Amino acid sequence: MSVRGKDSLGGKAAIVGIGATEFSKDSGRSELKLAVEAVHTALDDAGLSPSDVDGLVTFTMDTNPEITVAQAAGMGELSFFSRVHYGGGAACGTVQQAALAVASGVADVVVCYRAFNERSGRRFGSGVQHREPSAEGAALGWNLPFGLLTPASWVAMVAQRYLHTYGLTPEAFGHVAVTDRKYAATNPAAYFYEKPITLADHAESRWIVDPLRLLDCCQETDGGQAIVVTSVERARDLQNPPAVIRAAAQGAGRAQEQMTSFYRDELTGLPEMSVVARQLWRTAGLGPDGIDVGILYDHFTPFVLMQLEEFGFCAPGEAAGFVAEERLPLNTHGGQLGEAYLHGMNGIAEGVRQVRGTAVNQIPGAATALVTAGTGVPTSGLILGADG
Repeated sequence: MSVRGKDSLGGKAAIVGIGATEFSKDSGRSELKLAVEAVHTALDDAGLSPSDVDGLVTFTMDTNPEITVAQAAGMGELSFFSRVHYGGGAACGTVQQAALAVASGVADVVVCYRAFNERSGRRFGSGVQHREPSAEGAALGWNLPFGLLTPASWVAMVAQRYLHTYGLTPEAFGHVAVTDRKYAATNPAAYFYEKPITLADHAESRWIVDPLRLLDCCQETDGGQAIVVTSVERARDLQNPPAVIRAAAQGAGRAQEQMTSFYRDELTGLPEMSVVARQLWRTAGLGPDGIDVGILYDHFTPFVLMQLEEFGFCAPGEAAGFVAEERLPLNTHGGQLGEAYLHGMNGIAEGVRQVRGTAVNQIPGAATALVTAGTGVPTSGLILGADG
């Protein structure tokens, strides 16, 4: 895909199966077991068998090699396997990779998966504990000595500048947290089922890194999620309505780093998501008014506001009011703050449910869903639509 023009991928592939484990803080089983459970559930949902799969895509951070998952899940030969880098920024990129493989005839059925014990095992929120020397890690050398050791601390720098520039208070971020938890409270799969919060709860939660409070930060979750992708033609013969991939994009901005792009001219936006937004709008032939539900990556609340602004749903500095007024249904599964932190893969599943019409918190008439991946890093996004 070129950053300068529309691509030809849109409408050639569809998501036909979604599956997940339970979301917990201590799964009691290996990450490989979680991956295989999610894959089998997704294939069952699609009405396909492991023998139908000839492609696998996951994240570079995943501990489950493609060939190991294929063997453990009972698959046969693979003609395509791929991994996408940059943590949560990879989520929608895995589906883009699968769609590219299907559209080009490299594979017929591709499963995207992500599984980890992110609460009982390696906790990404604990930040940098040890890093082998690398060019990629060199940028962190400008920040770690000064105490910026965790994702929350990296995001706090940008969040503070955002509040200062637009004359806002941390309550602006609270609207995102309240919205996510409202939907999580009515989603039985969510960790925070039946546990809504108020703006007062948000304001009273403990500080993590000023201006971020506990309720501005996503969960740590054990679990797995899988997504099955095939051609639109084949999808129409399967048991569930397909979620057509109307557009898929990746994006990295100028002067891009991983969570520490502090040397850009401005710190109040997400240029990498602007790249994704332009590509998605061009390819899908849509704009903000054509989206029925937004599933926006919410590892930290400030970046949800900035995403809304980058996609043009509202002007810079106005996203808090946009969310408070509920002008677009957001994170109807509860998001990563309310349902589970699965590096955004559970958000893709919610986008599928919404266009199928099977979500717990179904938006009436939802035919298009915008889904985004991790922000502050090179990222990705999808526009999913109902068939026809």
